Amino acid sequence: MNELLAAYRYTSNNYGQIEGSRLCGCCNCVEIFRPDEIVGWTGLTMDNMTDPRAVNEQTAMCPRCGSEAVLGDGCGFPINANFLARMNEAWFQRTMIRRPAGKT
Repeated sequence: MNELLAAYRYTSNNYGQIEGSRLCGCCNCVEIFRPDEIVGWTGLTMDNMTDPRAVNEQTAMCPRCGSEAVLGDGCGFPINANFLARMNEAWFQRTMIRRPAGKT
């Protein structure tokens, strides 16, 4: 699987991954920050706020731009300007990611 597609999976339902990270970055604004700077999370409602599973499935919001496009280094992908810029190009600049053609 393409590494950008694989990394994109970690931008949602990422509370546990972010909590286990030392550094985070946003694929939208390409800023890098510490996990403790994140103050906004999406995914909880009045109906599920006491459900531990729902808490772990929250999605981080970038403290700089508010986007739900945050990766933590706990995901195993690099949190640096180059990788975040590639993610930005793929997901926010409408660049197509295509699977390689199969062998014929």
